[in-house]
This record gives sequence, C-alpha cells and structure tokens, in this order.
Amino acid sequence: MTFVNEMRLDFDALPENEAFARLAVSGFMLPLDPTMEELADVKTAVSEAVTNAIVHGYSGGPGTVRLCAGYSRNGDFQVDVIDHGRGIEDIRQAMQPFFTTASGPEERTGMGFTVMESFMDDVDVRSKPGQGTTVRLTKRIRLREDQMLPRRA
Repeated sequence: MTFVNEMRLDFDALPENEAFARLAVSGFMLPLDPTMEELADVKTAVSEAVTNAIVHGYSGGPGTVRLCAGYSRNGDFQVDVIDHGRGIEDIRQAMQPFFTTASGPEERTGMGFTVMESFMDDVDVRSKPGQGTTVRLTKRIRLREDQMLPRRA
C-alpha cells in the first residue's frame, strides 16, 4: 500500500498508555473524515491490539510498543501494533475465541482477536516466539467523491 501520510509512535508497555494509543490513532485518521462508527471501530481494535502487546507480549513487564499508521489516497487505513515480547507459539490457536494465555488475578476473555476481526476489514498477525508480534489492522474508510487525497510528493 502506498501511503499519502504515515506516522510512528513508540511508548512504554504500560496499561495507561492504551488510551494514549487510541487517541493518537484517532487523531491521525481525522483527515479521512471518518464516520463516528469508523472511528470507534479503529479505536476499539487498536485498544485490543495494544492491550494484547502489554498483557501477553510483555506479561506486564518492561517493554516498548510501536504503533505505525498510514493511509492511502483512496482511504485505506492501516495500523501496525508491534511488540518485541514473548511472541505467539500458535497464531491460529491464539486467534480462536475464548483462548487466552493470561494467568493470575486479572481475568481475560480471550476475545481480543475476535473483537479486532469484527471491527476491521482485515487483521493479519505475524509472530515469532521470543521475538515479538506484529498485528496489522486495515480499515477501508469511505471517502466522499470530493475527498480524494493528494498524492504524496
């Protein structure tokens, strides 16, 4: 995908930064003039991906989450949520509803990937055990006829 605009943001893998990630992505996508529903869909999916990185990737320990986003001239919006944590042994299993590796006092529903898939047009997960995970979220934002974005110089 060729982007007309893109951004990258690194932040500590702390639970309080999940809200920050949601706001950063929603602010970045505003030039596309998304509907409230499109905006909410992206924010929810990003929230789930960032939470997974913090809870499962780093198990609440220190680490960094990278958020990369971009959009194309025709309104395709893409977000990558990247961690360099534990990684996922079996991606297919991890994406099954109700599957979770979380343990301890916090209950987890195992619905993170299911939620992401229900709100986004495409969810692609790449991971290597011990090296981390990249979750790529794609949403097609419906542009008005008069809203074609300029080509990147």
